Amino acid sequence: MPQNKFQKLMFALITVIITVHAYVFFSLYVVNGNTLMAINEETSVISAINKQGGVMMCGQMLPIWAIILVEFCLAYSLEIFVGQPLSFKFASKVFDMKTTHPVLFETAIICATVGIMCPAMSFIAAFLYYPYYMGFNIFTVLANWLKLMCFNFPFAYFTQLFFIQPTVRTIFKMIFVRNKNNNSAMNKEKELASVR
Repeated sequence: MPQNKFQKLMFALITVIITVHAYVFFSLYVVNGNTLMAINEETSVISAINKQGGVMMCGQMLPIWAIILVEFCLAYSLEIFVGQPLSFKFASKVFDMKTTHPVLFETAIICATVGIMCPAMSFIAAFLYYPYYMGFNIFTVLANWLKLMCFNFPFAYFTQLFFIQPTVRTIFKMIFVRNKNNNSAMNKEKELASVR
């Protein structure tokens, strides 16, 4: 678990990098892949996206890297300012961190984070990917938001619980535990040197 502000920012960064790529893949290939291939008469999703000139976002065709960049910035900001603080508070209301097994407490945080981030990012996506060329209707936005949540919530829950968060925690431990061990070893060497 992250211990200080820098570690929390790094933990969120690793999480969002993996999550955004997973969601863009899920959205383009799994949810909309067949439609993209049918509309563009192509046999692969990437060929279909390239043929149409990118992905429609905010009424304009943007390349996939731009889609990932926009979603990364939005997701990282939302995770730092809303997702992390609220999910910890919600998990702490249900479980006592000192007496609850760490795996159970971390699972509660993951579930709370999905419960916060999935509706929020789906709401943002409902505006980002709205077909503005057809005119704007708030009921269409709300219907798209509900549709996106129905697609994204099961995907978010299972990938965060069983794939993304275990991967993030492994990477995080590799980075910060190694640094902590190196710092401890250096401090012991300094102590030994001062004793001599």
